[in-house]
Formats: sequence, structure tokens, C-alpha cells
Amino acid sequence: MPDTPWLPGFSGETGAVPRLVCLHHAGGTAATYQGWQRHLAGVAQVVPVLLPGRDRHVRARPHAGLEPLADELAETLIAHGLADRYAFFGHSMGALLAYELSCRLRDRGHGEPLHLFVSGSRAPHLYGPAQVSDAEVLSAAGQHAVPESAVLRADLALCDSYAWTPRRPLRCPVTAFRGSDDPLANAVEVEAWRSYTQGSLVVRQVAGGHFFLAGAGRSRVLNALRAELAVFRSAADKGEPLCP
Repeated sequence: MPDTPWLPGFSGETGAVPRLVCLHHAGGTAATYQGWQRHLAGVAQVVPVLLPGRDRHVRARPHAGLEPLADELAETLIAHGLADRYAFFGHSMGALLAYELSCRLRDRGHGEPLHLFVSGSRAPHLYGPAQVSDAEVLSAAGQHAVPESAVLRADLALCDSYAWTPRRPLRCPVTAFRGSDDPLANAVEVEAWRSYTQGSLVVRQVAGGHFFLAGAGRSRVLNALRAELAVFRSAADKGEPLCP
């Protein structure tokens, strides 16, 4: 299996546990999920994604739109055997991308994720021009040492130009994490994810602002992920089919 800068550290090895494909926020890197494998050992194989324009993927030019980014990443996941027995976790822009990938993989016959975890994100139809100003995002980023950069601004442009296309809801369960003081994803905007699934939606509020994953809220998120993903590991151990 060819190495790819999209999936730093991924060996291609598979086991009984599902893969948790993790997508970082605007301006972020795969380092957002450093240490997660240790916390989720035994229930999931953590597979961080690295988007173009940063770290070892720096030679690739950032995409001009979120839709072509999702198209290329979907093909990458398929090529590397990550389109079955998988779940998604995405924070902020990563949550929007996780939703788009879920729809693409389903529509290409590879099935939905076992579970979709969205974090620090309003529902997809609430993205787009004039929904949230760049100044608000940059202010939130600056408070948490996310440097302003050309990559960050390119990522924000993906969200600004995004236009949600109505599609049938997913069947998989969705868990939405929200920071109690997050100015970019309020309670109503997070609750709006409910219409995107025929399965359950659980909203979990954790202490912190938009970047609560970098604070004390991280432990609560990881504990919740471990509990949810352990259900699929238990089913696999019993020889039961893994399905949303």
C-alpha cells in the first residue's frame, strides 16, 4: 500500500477494532490528535488525517473548495481500506468535512460510518457566506495559540464558500460535542445536527470555548469516545456484524 501524506503514521494494518478517522480544524494539523491512540487503545485504531498545505503535506496546494477536497480524500480513504468498519471524528471544519465524506462514501457504495462524532461545529446548512465572520474565527484561534497563516485563511475560505446540498439523512448515530462557551457553535446550531440522521443524536456539552479539545474538555471527549466505540469492539468480539 503506497504511503500518502494524507494519513501520517498510518501503516495500513487492520485489526478487530474499528478505525476512527480524525479530521482537524481550520489551520490545524494531525497533531491535534496526538496521544489519542493511547487513550482509545483496544476500542479503536486512531487514523489522523493531514489536509494539504501543512507539515509533510506542505507541497500540496490547498483545495479551492470543500467539495473537491472531500472528493479526493474519499478516494484516498477507499484506496487505503478505510471505507469499512470506520467512524469519523471531526472538529469545527473537520466536522463539516466528516459529514461530506460520510455522504460520499455512502453514495459510492461503501457504507456509512459506524458513528459520526462532530465537535465544535454547527450543522452543515449553517455554514457559508456571512454565517460567521473571519474576524470571529481568527479571534477564537488567537486565544488558543492557533497562528494566523495562509493555510488558516485558505481553510476558512473553504467554509465560507461551502453550500450545503440537501441529501437524505444518514442512518448512523451522531454525537455532537459542544464547548459551553463556544461563540462559533451555539446550542441551537449544534442541535440542528438532529435532522442529518435517522439514528440518534446525543449532544454532549463540555467546559471551554471553541478549542475545548486543547483544554480540560479533552478528557471528557475521550472518555465518551471510548464508551461509544467499545460497543463496536464488543460486537466484533462476539462475531456480530458492525453496522450503524
